[in-house]
Formats: sequence, structure tokens, C-alpha cells
Amino acid sequence: MPVVTNPIKFGTDGWRGVIGEEFTFERLALVATVAAKVLHNTYFGEVGSRTIIIGYDRRFMAEDFARVVANAVTAAGFDVLFSETSAPTPAYSWAAKELKALGALVVTASHNPGKYLGLKVKSAFGGSVPPEVTQEIEALLSEKVLPVAIPGQEHSFDPWPSYCQALGCKVDIEKIKQVIAGGKLTIFVDVMHGAAAGGLARLLGSQVQEINSERDPLFEGGAPEPLPKYLSRLFTVIKSHRQSNKAGLTVGLIFDGDCDRIAAVDQDANFLSSQILIPILIDHLTRRRNFQGEIVKTVSGSDLMPRVAALHNLSIYETPVGYKYIADRMLTTKVLLGGEESGGIGYGSHIPERDALLSALYVLEAVVESGLDLGEYYRYLQQQTDFSSVYDRIDLPLANMEVRGRLLQQLQSQPLTEVAGKAVISCQTMDGYKFRLADQSWLMIRFSGTEPVLRLYCEAATTEQVQQSLNWAKTWAES
Repeated sequence: MPVVTNPIKFGTDGWRGVIGEEFTFERLALVATVAAKVLHNTYFGEVGSRTIIIGYDRRFMAEDFARVVANAVTAAGFDVLFSETSAPTPAYSWAAKELKALGALVVTASHNPGKYLGLKVKSAFGGSVPPEVTQEIEALLSEKVLPVAIPGQEHSFDPWPSYCQALGCKVDIEKIKQVIAGGKLTIFVDVMHGAAAGGLARLLGSQVQEINSERDPLFEGGAPEPLPKYLSRLFTVIKSHRQSNKAGLTVGLIFDGDCDRIAAVDQDANFLSSQILIPILIDHLTRRRNFQGEIVKTVSGSDLMPRVAALHNLSIYETPVGYKYIADRMLTTKVLLGGEESGGIGYGSHIPERDALLSALYVLEAVVESGLDLGEYYRYLQQQTDFSSVYDRIDLPLANMEVRGRLLQQLQSQPLTEVAGKAVISCQTMDGYKFRLADQSWLMIRFSGTEPVLRLYCEAATTEQVQQSLNWAKTWAES
């Protein structure tokens, strides 16, 4: 096997690589050691602790890789709280804040295919560390690691009870349970073989119907990402249920591999991404819970978000793609909700971290309190804002990083003036290139920072218009 020369680089949330190639025991031990020291340098003054939380998801050998992390961290002189079981990444973020630890190191590759593993670095405040912290980790990886005289101590803990207790206090759990018990609400949950398994049942009881709950490190040959192409079983289950049971409401919920991303399915088996769920949550939390604060969205978020925010006189703040930018904003400003188009949603009343289980509870509360199916709720908001749209995204593999560089240079030197026959009226370059078109649709072209992949995003009035723009962008890139 050739020696891996790719440098260790952190993406929008953590470092990831192919198991046995970029991601090895040796490299992980090095990253964990350096990350522990940087967490100490950054947060010891605030928490006065030398403890670091170590957690993991359900991927191939995740426990074994987490054991390597724990050994490396204790050898560096830090104390470790080692998880007794797999759990959602937000549970470890919550534990870091609640237990006043330096932070958490979580072995997970989130929504990536089964051949990947990775490490997420969480802060003492309960969210992803800011970019300057991961930059410091990267910069120190080449320095010699010196042994310490006294190693740290290790203890085990169960992250689930405290985490579930915290979530349960934020919604009307008993009312949701009563509606379920009365046969007025049926909940199906696709945990995609990931760390969310059993989570919603812990909160709402055994009547929650979970699918794909068994551990499968290969994820049936796909990826634990809440996208329609991976949800055929959930669609089939919901259609079958609705054919045999027309009474009551039906909700499908989907969690990604480490349970920090969410999507949903309405009772007619229509897929609802966070582009739809975030507007529903904004409306529910302001209308029924009287929450106030800024709405933070990434640049790729739907135009429906600011329109619903305007209904409630809420301000909007936009960030680059990546939840760490939302978390930064949550630490300095009163935020009601922060969300990204890929499914990550977090709340100012919780921790500055995307949390799919809490989002699921709020979605269910919205359904119970409104009496509306999620699809009906979405259509209601479209009517209230006089705005309807279709959104889609494609990830286009490029031949190599040189092609990526040429396309980037072309965008910089020859700005687009037209897309699919529609004039470009403005271009936003906060993160990639977001072109607002004459018909008020938009196309966003964004490059992966770590691999030769071009991400294309589009929102327009119709599916046909979306596909026209995406196909145009694909042709442009491939030419």
C-alpha cells in the first residue's frame, strides 16, 4: 500500500478520511494528542478542568478508534470520560458543557459512506470549536510530541440519561405522548443504522416505530445521509401505513449517522429537507413558544426562511456553509435558531450545536400543537408569505484538484453574466459564488475545500427551472 502523503486537514466539521488510508490509528493518536493540548490552551482558563469527553458513533471499529483516542489523551496527561456506548454527537457536546470539561473528541464520520471515519473536536461551551482552533491543531501536528511524567486518569460514563433529560425539558413531552397513545399521531423514525438508534424511543416511549435500527457499518452500501435516494424503505412504510390507516397524523423523521442532521417525510411520503423544516420551526417557536432572537442561516439556505422570519419581525444573519460559523454567532448574539440546508439545526435556548433529536421533538410539537401534517404546514407558510419554490443540490466529482483550480480561476477572471438564459443581477462571494438571477431564482457554485468536488445549489419557482440551472452549471463545469 502506498504511503499516505495527504496532510491532515479539517473540513467544515472535523477531520475525515478513508479507514486504513488517511484515517489510521497512528494518525488519529497524533491528532487526538494535539487536539487535547489545544483544547487545554483554549479553554482551561474558563473551566479549570483537565477532563476531555471521548465518544463515538456506530461505524466500523469506532469503539477501537475511540480507545486509541482515549489512550493518547491520557498519555498526554489529561483525564478522560470514555463513553460506555455509541451516542449522538450532540450528546457529547452537551456532556462537555454540563460537566465543565475542556471539550469532547468524537470518533465519527457523520453522514459519509461506510469506508470513512473521522474526528470531531467539540468545545467547552458545547459546540464545534471555531476555525482558529482547528487551524492551530493543524499547525502543531508537525511538532514533536513530548511525553509527560504523570498520565491522566480514565473513567467511563453513559451520555444518554443527562442528554435526554435536558431535551425532555424543552418540549411538552407529555402532550406528545398523549397524542401518540390516543392514536392521533404515528411516528416512524429512520435512524439510518446510526447513533440515533433508540434515542427518540427513550424520550417518547416504545410506540415510536424505528426502522434501520440495527448496526450496519456499510450502511447497506450507501451513506447515512438524510437524502431521498437512501430512504426507499421509509417511503414504502409510510405509504403502506397511510393506505391502511387514514385517521390521525403521520410523521417520518430521519437522522444522519451521528444524529446532528435531520430531515422529515410528511404523511403523503413527500421528503422535507431542512429548507422546509427550518421555516416551520421558526413559525412554531415564535407563534406558540414566544421565542425571540435572530435567525441565522447559511448562504445556501432557502429564501423562504427570511420571509417567514419577516412575518414575526425577526432579523436574519447569513454565514458561510458550516455550522461552526453559526455557532460563533450564537456565542455573541441572542439567536432563536440557526440552521443549514444540509440538515443541521441548533437553538439559542440549548447549546451552540446542531441537534437532530431536539429538532425532531420541536417538529413533533409543531405538528401536535397545530394539528397540521408537515406538508400542510409547509403549504400554509407558502400561502402566508406568498412564496413557493423548489430546491435541489448536486455534488459533481471533478477529475482532480487541478480542474478545481481552473474552474475557480475562471469564476474569478470571467464572472458569469448569464445562467441558463437568465441574466445574473448580483453575485455573492461569502462562500463560493451565489448568483441571483433575473427571475429571482439563484444558483450557487461552491468548491469542496478538501477534495475535487463541485457543489451546485439552486432554488427556483419550479422543478423545471431548478433542473435547467443545475444542468447548465454542470455543462459549464464539464466543458
